[in-house]
Amino acid sequence: MSVMNDAQLAESLGFRSEYADVNGTRLHYVIGGRGKPVVLLGGWPHTWWEFHKVMPPLAEHYQVVVVDIRGMNLSAKPESGYDKKTMARDVLELVRHLGFERVDLVGHDIGAMVAFSFAANHPEAVGKLVLVDVPHPDEDLYDLTLLPSPGQPLHLWWFAFNQLTALPQILLDGRVRALVDHLSELMLLDPGNIDEQAREIYARAYDSPDAIRASNGWYQTFGQDAEDMKSYAPLTLPVLALTSRPEEGNYTVKALRKAVVGPQFEQIPDTGHYIPEEQPEAMVTHVRKFLG
Repeated sequence: MSVMNDAQLAESLGFRSEYADVNGTRLHYVIGGRGKPVVLLGGWPHTWWEFHKVMPPLAEHYQVVVVDIRGMNLSAKPESGYDKKTMARDVLELVRHLGFERVDLVGHDIGAMVAFSFAANHPEAVGKLVLVDVPHPDEDLYDLTLLPSPGQPLHLWWFAFNQLTALPQILLDGRVRALVDHLSELMLLDPGNIDEQAREIYARAYDSPDAIRASNGWYQTFGQDAEDMKSYAPLTLPVLALTSRPEEGNYTVKALRKAVVGPQFEQIPDTGHYIPEEQPEAMVTHVRKFLG
């Protein structure tokens, strides 16, 4: 199928597509709405489009900036800088480029890791923080097993796969759509919540050796991220975590209870990991209530 380009996609939502040279790299972002600034950061294997269902309703109340993080989609794909501290600096410089002193942050998946790092390293520039289903990497990641236990609901096989150099580029180049389909089936309760257009958008964004290498970089830096985490004091700003699973035994809840003073948790019912695409109305309700 023929898919609109990013500028056309942004325009279809009432947003505009822009670029900024920041922190020695180039970021693509889309911006729209009016009000206090809210920055949205997404994850793998998606693009800014993962928020397309929540962007218009949020833009009724906020100025919304949705960023393709370093290595994603139309943003530059340098050889290095995929640790979350550097990526957080990218976003800080973008925020300054846009003339904002302070923003609220909403991060999902890899974007949640970057958002947490932003708050840890640049607390003066963030008001409130929303983390969707993922915490910042810490040393507990080393306890993940390579083989799933009997009855384990989810096996994060790609955490190990994305550590590999060169091989993912060889295996996935020209075949990323199969990966997008696999993860959509695995990580949604209703796979139809990521539709054909979205799947094509995501496949197009990652279907080159450079794009695969860059996205691998987000995972290959987890060791550095975990080391950086040791130096961060617990966050004291308001933090809301939206989760897809109950608090008991939830990795995100466990991690944030150690890393945040007084975090708030809200479980979103009837959703898999891709909450912005599976339960956008619930996400918007919780985000608006929290941000005010």
